[in-house]
Amino acid sequence: MTLQIALAQVNATVGDLESNTRIVVEWTRKALAQGAQLVAFPEMMLTGYPVEDLALRGSFISASQGALNALPQQLLDAGLGDITVVVGYLDQAEGQPDQFGRPRHSPQNAAAVIRGGAVIARYAKHHLPNYGVFDEFRYFVPGKSPCVFEVGEQTVALSICEDLWQEGGPTVWAREASADLMLVINGSPYERNKDDVRLELCARRAVEAGCSLAYVNLVGGQDELVFDGDSLVVDASGAELARAPQFEEHLLLAAVAPGQVTEIADRLSDDEEVYKALVLGVRDYVRKNNLPSVIIAVSGGIDSALTAAIAVDALGPDAVFGVAMPSEYSSQHSLDDAADLAERTGLHYRCIPIKPMVNAFMQELSLTGIAAENLQARVRGTTLMGLSNQEGHLVLATGNKSELSVGYSTLYGDAVGGYAPLKDVPKTVVWRLARWRNSHADSLGQTRPIPDSSIDKPPSAELRPDQLDTDSLPDYALLDDVLDDYIEQERGAAELVKAGFPADLVGKILQLTDHAEFKRRQYPPGPKISFKAFGRDRRLPITSRWREQTPPQT
Repeated sequence: MTLQIALAQVNATVGDLESNTRIVVEWTRKALAQGAQLVAFPEMMLTGYPVEDLALRGSFISASQGALNALPQQLLDAGLGDITVVVGYLDQAEGQPDQFGRPRHSPQNAAAVIRGGAVIARYAKHHLPNYGVFDEFRYFVPGKSPCVFEVGEQTVALSICEDLWQEGGPTVWAREASADLMLVINGSPYERNKDDVRLELCARRAVEAGCSLAYVNLVGGQDELVFDGDSLVVDASGAELARAPQFEEHLLLAAVAPGQVTEIADRLSDDEEVYKALVLGVRDYVRKNNLPSVIIAVSGGIDSALTAAIAVDALGPDAVFGVAMPSEYSSQHSLDDAADLAERTGLHYRCIPIKPMVNAFMQELSLTGIAAENLQARVRGTTLMGLSNQEGHLVLATGNKSELSVGYSTLYGDAVGGYAPLKDVPKTVVWRLARWRNSHADSLGQTRPIPDSSIDKPPSAELRPDQLDTDSLPDYALLDDVLDDYIEQERGAAELVKAGFPADLVGKILQLTDHAEFKRRQYPPGPKISFKAFGRDRRLPITSRWREQTPPQT
């Protein structure tokens, strides 16, 4: 007998238990209408994910349990009592009093199986990840028991996210139970260059378990994380049966039987993946925080142009406000590019010259050199924040990961903002994404959103006459190569020199990066797209005398 399943790849909001519950009921109705016997929702669906320290609040645990306990009757009242529903929620381990070294109130990352107006089975996550962005040993206590249940004549073994990535545990339990399906509910964030490890992992675990495997993943943005969905189903041989699209809500339907391929969404190119992740991150940060609009400093450069294009794609042009703030060093071609960007994208645009404001400061302070350059950036930052407060916009910072790495930004100047779409995007990738977005517009017969001159011209902060970024920094291709090895791969100075980078270049870049830690701590949040984003992934002390020793070039 074939088991008809539906994977509800949906967008939950942290803390909004009422709306998340409503999503479960609505999508269960869709699943039943399309003939599904089983519908599964992502990890921590009722609470949203990750909940971080909310998990340690007894009131939040109680609210989650209350939402879960009310859900079976809500499903029954909606005429959905016959379909089996699997949903993630926050639970509490019984009989474990608070003690030092254990999360307060013994919270558990759990899943419930609902049918016929009742919870018929429960499961607590067995393996708790404690690396990268995950701190689950801080928040949860692990489960120890398997969860196996029946849907018609089919046996289903349940597990949660990290349980799939670790050896043993639920995979072994599924084989021991002679399960027909291993169901895994997930909150797995997107990362650039992740290739297709999910499909490979699911295929391997299906073979080990000796049964089909269904993987349902969360979609949406949550602060600095972006969940891309990419839910899938494989049979017992590891062959792909069904796969959902990335970065959008979707109900993936599949018949769990060898060779019954239903729907397999096309995979995205690397650049399209990253671009869609950034758009989704911006959209959900703005939407879930109930913000009406965003405001961006548009300089005519590539970073502000890409940020504006992302914002317009995420929110629509009516919710995006661009401000050009020329100083006496701003070139006419930069002003022209900023105005051209506004016309191409349809965003709201105004020009506010900052020379009078800068002059007023200079009359009192008499600054020179870098201090005078940074003053211009800070006047721009103050102008943006003033407009933000007055008109209710969220300021989007436009800096990229390369600049943030080496401290090439001004605190309380171009670093101001509530969200930073390019925070985890190296400069070389900024150019790639801009070219991809324009090429995508070409393929759709639409206007290119980003002026070609913004992409092609040499980057400059335009804070002094004839200034170029290369006056202070290496060529960005070389800089990003070194930074990738130092930050993403955690290679030391000696390894970098051994790899062929000039010793003096390595010394300069590493010194700039180490000295800029205090700036990064004060930078706005932004969507994580890399293996090691600044913030939750990379946690270094601000006050530290450790410095990498650069060996002589051999």
